[in-house]
Amino acid sequence: MIKIAGLASNRGRNLLHIADRAPGGAELSVVLTNADGAPVIEAASERGIPTEVVTKNENESRESHEERVLKQLESYDFDIICLDGYMRVLTEAFISHAPTTLNVHPSLLPSFPGMDAHEQVLSAGVRMTGCTVHVVTSEVDGGPIVTQEAVPVYESDNADSLKTRVLQDGEFTAYPRAVRWFAEDRVTVDTEAGTVEIEGDTGGDFPQRRLVSDELSDTLRYGENPHQDAAVYANDGCAEANVVSAKQLNEGAKALSYNNYNDADGALNLIKEFDEPAAAVIKHTNPAGAATAESLSEAYDRALRTDAKSAFGGIVALNRTCDAHTAEAIVDSFKEVVVAPGYTEAAIDVLTEKKNLRVLDVGELGEITERLTEKPIVGGRLVQERDLAAPDTTDLEFVTEREPTAEEVETMLFAWKTLKHVKSNGILFAKGTETVGLGVGQVSRVDAVELAAKKANRDADGKNADGAVMASDAFFPFPDGIEAAAEAGITAVIQPGGSVNDEDVIAAADEHDMAMAFTGLRCFRHD
Repeated sequence: MIKIAGLASNRGRNLLHIADRAPGGAELSVVLTNADGAPVIEAASERGIPTEVVTKNENESRESHEERVLKQLESYDFDIICLDGYMRVLTEAFISHAPTTLNVHPSLLPSFPGMDAHEQVLSAGVRMTGCTVHVVTSEVDGGPIVTQEAVPVYESDNADSLKTRVLQDGEFTAYPRAVRWFAEDRVTVDTEAGTVEIEGDTGGDFPQRRLVSDELSDTLRYGENPHQDAAVYANDGCAEANVVSAKQLNEGAKALSYNNYNDADGALNLIKEFDEPAAAVIKHTNPAGAATAESLSEAYDRALRTDAKSAFGGIVALNRTCDAHTAEAIVDSFKEVVVAPGYTEAAIDVLTEKKNLRVLDVGELGEITERLTEKPIVGGRLVQERDLAAPDTTDLEFVTEREPTAEEVETMLFAWKTLKHVKSNGILFAKGTETVGLGVGQVSRVDAVELAAKKANRDADGKNADGAVMASDAFFPFPDGIEAAAEAGITAVIQPGGSVNDEDVIAAADEHDMAMAFTGLRCFRHD
């Protein structure tokens, strides 16, 4: 655990933030101020941190004062010194006797050093500022840089608003990061060369630091619910077909809502899975139905008939240019949005007859270029690779006495690609290359099987579960899920495998003459 001596002249908000966060287990051994009555003293005492006050006497030299500061610190155990608004320029005498000393400056050094950094930034008219954590040397704001954090400058900013944002968005991020790196013994300071090296500070998919810079695309009517404000931001560097930059062809229709964007994105991602003509209808980010076929209109018809009731008010996604025949089928019932890589003129005429049906043209689908997906959470951000795994026949392990037929294998592979876009716990029933029933978002896998069966037999038009293939996004921990599937009429199963009870699950499938394939892959989706 690294211990810190903190020096501040006023409020010491960065020091207090570090004390509260304890990055890397760091601990403040003492907070020293050169100003009587500095607010940091009371705040540090409330946190149980020892405090010291060493004021500079009238006509006292800087060197003499710094000697007394170092003397006062001698009774404390510390590894580094952290300055925070310590309004004194340290002399070489102090620096040479003290351990590594860090300071945070409210600009991106070497730009705008010295006092009044925010005023300098605003006067220069730059559009980006930030903060810099650097090693203190005898050169003012000139020591080697440990880390920086960027903060945008807005047209409406003044010195006070910029100061607040640089502190909260910049310094509160960068200073704890630098302390954590020291606590993890990853920092090498070469004072002679004037350099700092950070072990493991590399790039790649998951770098030590990430800067996310998106542009406001639009403010939205509201978020998931009317009492929530919302906006959509655009990544102008995204080359992949996406709904944020899609052209809305019927300009008179109302703008997309938060939920429309979310569902349309999910629908578009699903149909990107398929090379054949494909259609999907999405509701609350889950497919109400999906299918591939020889023609787009047939794929849409098969997808819709999985659960036309749930598809009401849903989002339609197509992976081919939408033709008039498909458009006429879409407007036959209420839909919120249609997403496609293009439309014939006749299709546009049909679709725009519906005043509030949003028609999005995402352009040529092309290749998938965005490899990562992320989810903001309170206090941070989860980042992962997109689930682009698409097993083929050679990847499947057939584990039951009866091997699946060629038709069942084709259905298994279709079902798996679609299941990746179903909220976990997810179960999908399919025949051929169309869905017949889905059990989505259940906490019990057996419940998911029973729900898929119920939906297939109650809500599917001209379809049912009898003779269908079942796909499961995770392994079956017990045979009960297979028993429920057999009762529904399932004849083949595709699942990851890997349960300690796989033998019992396989035995249950054999007892019902089911074919079963393991993928060796799980396809959970939790949001």
